[in-house]
Amino acid sequence: MKQKFEMSSMGEMKFFLGLQSKYVYDVLEKFGMSETTPMSTPLATNHGINPDLTGEKVDETLYCSMIGSLMYLTASRPDIMYPTCLTTRYQSSPRSSHMVIVKRILRYRRGTPSLGLWYPKDGDFKLEGFLDSDFGCYKLNSKSTTAGCQFFGPRLVTWKCKKQTTVALSTCEE
Repeated sequence: MKQKFEMSSMGEMKFFLGLQSKYVYDVLEKFGMSETTPMSTPLATNHGINPDLTGEKVDETLYCSMIGSLMYLTASRPDIMYPTCLTTRYQSSPRSSHMVIVKRILRYRRGTPSLGLWYPKDGDFKLEGFLDSDFGCYKLNSKSTTAGCQFFGPRLVTWKCKKQTTVALSTCEE
């Protein structure tokens, strides 16, 4: 690549991961969570996230700021993509139940600040893709959330999480 493009070397990938780790610590400090107990997962199984129209409202600006910080981190941490995307659905009217989930994701990040993607230069270069859906778990309108990822050998290269725009009336399985 150096022959075709003007490049400079900043060292091994540890620099990038170190930058991400510092950012995580800065975010935790910013939101007063630097001393919280770490979590082992970013989202509980059967999380039950819903619009919660009766819960206590929380500061929208603070909530959106926390979500924005997490969205930046999803660039190198696909493990927080799904829970972060779930919490973005409630930015217009966040409740305390939604804030609990956002704080859980941040507590998970506190316990795993240097975890990230690793791209070895050797090995297989077979392209593989995986896709999953929760089949209508969004209780408000029964829309599914679909997530997928693609690997180039052992390297994760793309990932996505999206709520479907229509309701599926049937499913197909192999």
